[in-house]
Amino acid sequence: MMANLFSSFDPSTNFNLSLNWMSSLIGLFIIPPMFWLIPSRLSMIWNKIIMTLHKEFKILIGFNNTQGSTLLFISLFSIILFNNFLGLFPYIFTSTSHMVMTLTLALPLWLSFMIFGWINNTIHMFAHLVPQGTPPILMPFMVCIETISNIIRPGTLAIRLSANMIAGHLLMTLLGSTGPSLTFIMIYLLLITQILLLILESAVAIIQSYVFTVLSTLYSSEVN
Repeated sequence: MMANLFSSFDPSTNFNLSLNWMSSLIGLFIIPPMFWLIPSRLSMIWNKIIMTLHKEFKILIGFNNTQGSTLLFISLFSIILFNNFLGLFPYIFTSTSHMVMTLTLALPLWLSFMIFGWINNTIHMFAHLVPQGTPPILMPFMVCIETISNIIRPGTLAIRLSANMIAGHLLMTLLGSTGPSLTFIMIYLLLITQILLLILESAVAIIQSYVFTVLSTLYSSEVN
């Protein structure tokens, strides 16, 4: 029984178990092992998606710095996409709606980029703090602004993903809770609205995983 609207985002709401965090790995278990061995239409579509992402990430990172880098970002895209889609099923905990999960993905990436950049490309990192063409009088302010915008990057990545996942789920929960008090005609309209919202949430699940990965790719290209 949910105590309030936000209880659906509490890991201990369903069955009073912390095992709801297992939903972040359940996507790997529901894929049959034969998917990787026997070619099928589904595996061909997934391979096509992976190759498209590989080509796009290779352009964003740079052709000279792609030694296995795209595999990291494709894996990141896959795990976020699986978790976003699993959150659309009933009684499955949406792990990507929690800052614990999104910050765990964003913070190590950003920190590793910063450490790599400041150790290997120190002059290049200093040059990024002052955009080209900045008047000398504005340089101290631009350094402060660029430093702050750089520091908040993992937070903005994490908040963007979790907020978008929370917003759609909350809207569907709010509309669904009005069902018992509606007439038959309004219930039909509500069902149509919920189906349209579910389609929208499916699109949001793909878009947000893509945006998270592309922004991480762009941040990594800045330190090279």
